[in-house]
Amino acid sequence: MKRFFAALLTLLMLLALAPVLPSPTASAEEVTINVYNWGQYISDGSDGYIDVNAAFTEATGIKVNYMTFDSNETMYTKLKTGGSSYDVIIPSDYMIARLIEEDMLEELDFDNIPNYSLIGDAYKNTAYDPDNKYSVPYTWGTVGIIYNSKYVDEADVGSWDLLWNEKYSGKILMFNNPRDAFAISELLLGIDVNSENEDELRSAAYKLIEQKPLVQSYVMDEIFGKMEREEAWIAPYYAGDYLLMAKENPDLRFYFPEEGFNLFIDAMCIPKGCQNKEAAEAYINFLCSAEISGENLDYLGYSTPVPDAKEFMDPETAASDIAYPDTETLSHGVAFMNLSQATSQLTDSLWLEVKTQGSVDTYAIVCMAAVAALTVVYFAVHEARKKKRLRNRCKRWKE
Repeated sequence: MKRFFAALLTLLMLLALAPVLPSPTASAEEVTINVYNWGQYISDGSDGYIDVNAAFTEATGIKVNYMTFDSNETMYTKLKTGGSSYDVIIPSDYMIARLIEEDMLEELDFDNIPNYSLIGDAYKNTAYDPDNKYSVPYTWGTVGIIYNSKYVDEADVGSWDLLWNEKYSGKILMFNNPRDAFAISELLLGIDVNSENEDELRSAAYKLIEQKPLVQSYVMDEIFGKMEREEAWIAPYYAGDYLLMAKENPDLRFYFPEEGFNLFIDAMCIPKGCQNKEAAEAYINFLCSAEISGENLDYLGYSTPVPDAKEFMDPETAASDIAYPDTETLSHGVAFMNLSQATSQLTDSLWLEVKTQGSVDTYAIVCMAAVAALTVVYFAVHEARKKKRLRNRCKRWKE
């Protein structure tokens, strides 16, 4: 009931703000934008919270065709291969840098996004979009370990090495994307998460191969059901999603590993090929208003880049030390950078080996096979020459 009245209050505020939002018109009602976002990453009206997309349509007349992806890499592949047209996408920082580098994003018209002024300065002029031309922050967050306190010994928590603890074999989940998985292995090994050194990347891959026998499955959105139903007990994942899972299973706990963790920003962008750029910018503007950001992230559990949005959140959410860690904790966070194409290809190749080989890498196997084949050929040729010499000797002797 509390959530219902909060959502109702938000809608009333939106009506009061009508002059600064696009007016619903006959032509606007015919416009539909295609939004491509992470799964379970927007308030959809569940549990009495606001339905963000419905509220946007109510305020502007613009309809939303909402689709989801489960990783930055999946989203990138879909954009790169074409066949689909999106008006708004919400990738992570390092992927935004890659999309900018490959000229896959439109520059934004900030005259259509006045609520950009509400975004905190800490989330502007970032390494991935230093001139603030292509993106508007949607959320920020962290990665850590979720575990079930009913089954996991508290003495075992604190480090990423919990994911390699044989005591919990078969109850461990792992990220099903290379960037997050390699980062965990690299942090545990003391390697820079943005390393482009081949030997270091191979070391990280070997560490993941070492872990593989303990892993129940590699997951993304599937983590929700597995952890909530206690099919698995340990998983690395995003802090905001942990807060959602903990509502369903209060035995779940979260910690920031002592070796460090990924600190990220997910931001709203408009890809090249967008069919409704002005409507897309109206959607971005809507999502970063204080009222909508507050109501949206109150439901999601992720952290808002709009300081004023906390006024529209449940005080408990706004004060969460998981959604909003202190300065000391955040000092251990590290952002992903865009890696070179060669490094990305190598990482993808090594990741495939982790998931399909599970022993040694294909490069080593090919090398060993080549050496074996050459050895066989050498001895075969040597033996043939030896027999030929013997035949010639016998022939001369008989003559």
